[in-house]
Formats: sequence, C-alpha cells, structure tokens
Amino acid sequence: MTTSSNTRTTDLPVDTAELRTERDAGRAAAGITARLQRYALLIALIALIALFSALRPDTFFTGDNLTTILSIQATAALLALGVTLVLIIGEFDLSVAAVMGMSASVIAYLTAEQSISPLVACLIAVALAAVVGLVNAALVVGAGLNSFIVTLAVGTLVQGLAIGIAGSVTIGGLPTSLTYPFQSRFLGVQAAFFFMLLIAVALYLVVGRMPVGRSMFFTGNARAAAELAGVRTARVRIAVMTTTGVLAGLAGVMFVGQTGAASPSIADPYLLPAYAAGFLGATAFTPGRFNVWGSVWAVYLLAVGTTGFQFLGLDNWVINVFNGGVLVLAVGLSRFFARKSRG
Repeated sequence: MTTSSNTRTTDLPVDTAELRTERDAGRAAAGITARLQRYALLIALIALIALFSALRPDTFFTGDNLTTILSIQATAALLALGVTLVLIIGEFDLSVAAVMGMSASVIAYLTAEQSISPLVACLIAVALAAVVGLVNAALVVGAGLNSFIVTLAVGTLVQGLAIGIAGSVTIGGLPTSLTYPFQSRFLGVQAAFFFMLLIAVALYLVVGRMPVGRSMFFTGNARAAAELAGVRTARVRIAVMTTTGVLAGLAGVMFVGQTGAASPSIADPYLLPAYAAGFLGATAFTPGRFNVWGSVWAVYLLAVGTTGFQFLGLDNWVINVFNGGVLVLAVGLSRFFARKSRG
C-alpha cells in the first residue's frame, strides 16, 4: 500500500517594504490633513493679516491697530463663548445680544442717573441676566418649547423692558471707577481682553477637561442615549442656558466699561458675529465640535476681515455680505466635520 503525503500550501500576504512605505505615506498625509483642519482658523487669520498688511501697510499693520482689535473685540469674544456653550448642548439662544444690551444700559442708568455704586450696579445687571437665562431654560427645558423661537421672543421682551427702565437714548458720563478696570492697558492691550482670556481658560477647563463637559457634548449629540447612560440632561441644559445668560450679562458689563456709554439696542450688531464665530470655531481645533478656542479665534478672524475692509474704504454692505457669507460657510463646514467625525 502506497502512502502519499499531500503538502498544503497557504498563501499569506507579504508585508513588503513597498507596502509599508505606502501605508506610512498614507498615515503621514492623513496626519498633515488633520493638522491643517485643526489649525485652519489660525492659518486663515495669518493669511488675512498678511493680505491687508500688504494692501495697507501704513495703517493696518501697526501696533496700535492690532492692539485695538484685540481690545475692542473682547466683548464680542465673551458673547461668542456664551453662544458656544448653548450650541454644544444642541440649543440656540437668540436673546444674548438683548441681554448684553440690557446689562450695559441698566449699569449705565444706575450709575449715571441713580448714583448707585458701580459694583452694586454690575451685580444687579448680571443677576438680571442670570434670571433671563433661567427663564429661557424654564421655557425650553421645562415647557418643551423650541429654543430658537423662545429666545427670540424673550430677547425682544428683554430689550423692551430695558428701554422702559433706562430709556432709548445712549447714557454716558459713567464714573471712572467703572471704566478704568477695563480701559487700563497692559502691553498696549486693554485689560478687558485679559478678563475675557481668563474666562475662556476657565470655560476650556470645564468643557474640555471635566466630566461636565462630556455630559454637555453627550447631551447635544445624543440626548436620549445620554439619559439612558445616566446623564441628567435637563439639569445640564438648565445650567448651560443660565450660564449663557450670565456670560451675556458679563459681556454687557465689559462693554459699558470699555465704552463708557450704553443703550438697550447697542448690542444688536453683536448677535450675528457671535453665531458666525461659534459655527466657524467648530471647524478648527476639534473639527466637528463647538469649542472654546475655536470661537475665540473665529471672533478675531471676523474682526480682522471687517477692519481690513474698512481700511480699504469699502462700503458697509460688503462687511454685511462678509459676515453673512462666513456664517453660511461656517454652518456648512461645521456640519460636514461633525458627520465626518461620527463616521
């Protein structure tokens, strides 16, 4: 009997040096693309500064102009931070500009016309702002109403009440004890910028480094799943919407401290740039996620663009087109990166 032995040969893929090189090149390209996405706002900001500096070197690219941009945009950045928080939890707050105007005008009215201490006036204004945020939360979370419609209505109501209290005229002549802490300068930049920066650092630590931040993102991205996981989404939403009101109130404090004057409607132009910054900020640093530093950089990107157009002598409609176009682009890009990060 003849025994034959069969040899089975298994073909295994061979990890050749060429395949490893291609894989490493692909990983390197992906890494470069990811870094470009993370720092796209910074790159765009530098490019805009370079462009306007080349076009207007004697007026735009000066120390005074750059420090002025840093200083006067601190209020807008603070308002954008409040908007960013509420966007993280998947809601809107269109009352923030009205709350900012109310806070500023109430402070101006109490200090200039009622001779109340600036500190007390600021505390009253921020407390009123917190109440507005809490009312928004009660209507949205408690009553289940749409945040877009509710906060738009509340903003109109708040502005009307502010006009009833402080009047529709601009109130000036505020005490130095109110304006000095914000107008004093360090390295040529107003102290208001550094106050904003401290708040941004605190919010970054809370949102980016603490469990409450993860609960906020979880609430915004998958509320039902977050509740099943034990996240108290109602509490998170109430806390965030109230905090957004407080930040809008603080933006009013900063505004009146920087300008030395206020009226209830003076903050209306801040609403669109705040949302443009929030959505634009979601395209960088952590693409697809609303984030603190993205919003801050986006505010200054928009500010450099509008300031550059002004130095070029362009009409105001160009600035409106720029801000509106950036908002549309930012919303589209933030949604794209959000889908990409989930995929």
